[in-house]
Amino acid sequence: MRYFLVLVGLLISSYFFIDNKSFDKSGNADFERYSEKIPGSDVTIEMVPINGGTFLMGSPAGEKGRNNDEGPQREVKISSFWMGVYEVTWEQYSEFLDEKPEDLKISEVTLNNGSKVIVDGLSGATPMYIDMSFGMGRDGFPAINMTQYSAMMYAKWLFAKTGHFYRLPTEAEWEYACRSETETAYYFGNDSKELEKFAWFKDNSGEGYKKVGTKYPNGYGLYDMHGNVAEWTMDQYIENYFEKLKGTPADNPYFEPTSLYPRSVRGGSWMDEAVDLRSARRQGSIKDWKQRDPQMPKSIWWLTDAPFVGFRLVRPKENPSKEDMKKYWIEVLEDF
Repeated sequence: MRYFLVLVGLLISSYFFIDNKSFDKSGNADFERYSEKIPGSDVTIEMVPINGGTFLMGSPAGEKGRNNDEGPQREVKISSFWMGVYEVTWEQYSEFLDEKPEDLKISEVTLNNGSKVIVDGLSGATPMYIDMSFGMGRDGFPAINMTQYSAMMYAKWLFAKTGHFYRLPTEAEWEYACRSETETAYYFGNDSKELEKFAWFKDNSGEGYKKVGTKYPNGYGLYDMHGNVAEWTMDQYIENYFEKLKGTPADNPYFEPTSLYPRSVRGGSWMDEAVDLRSARRQGSIKDWKQRDPQMPKSIWWLTDAPFVGFRLVRPKENPSKEDMKKYWIEVLEDF
């Protein structure tokens, strides 16, 4: 019965996507699903609107596989945003990697309200010293093995190219989007036996990631929120995250990184057990993800031992202030 209800939900969701519109809380149909071509290429980014609201973040005490860093549950308020339908693929990421140094110049971006933002400090990634796909595939597969800084710089570059303010999701935004208005362990329910229909993980991945979008999506039309590759968020990983939240509900929480390790990763991957793909599961990055990096100092762009880590983009419905934009463009911390 649960699986039947999930399918009904997906059909309803697909109906609204055909109309290509989402209605904000005032009833305005100005918040739409869209595909955007990266200028100078034939590569597109597909984004789906997610209306803001409040939700119960974290897992209940009785959830199977629950870790201590997943609670106590707190009510959290999230503003509306678009999110990438898929994890960022090698085709999309390579447009940034292939950018010529002379094209990575200071850009003046005009926002929807007519104000202008100077995007400076943009730099390109250093060349890969090994095949960062590890031979698992590139055409339609998620980009992996980049640092959080590299993922954030991609979003900054895309902002300069398109004029739309892209960034990584916060931990709270990520969980809100993953849950898609559910309170169960997974967005489809509590039964991990159903997971194969929705995710690539240790039991079905054949020891490698898969092309994006090949399993069922969640209620918001997002693919691979459980599994395939784990996804960077913007936040510092804080073990007592929920105790640090302020307000009831906590309003759009974000913990800006102050040290390189650990940073927050969500969703679980093709290497993980089913229990580690739950909506509330949290993970922090570790130095071992660069264990085999031959460079001294270690690369600020690439990992060597995290073929399970990728990312997806968000775009706030309301552009942040120029000052707030800058807080999402974190400078390199000199402890690589």
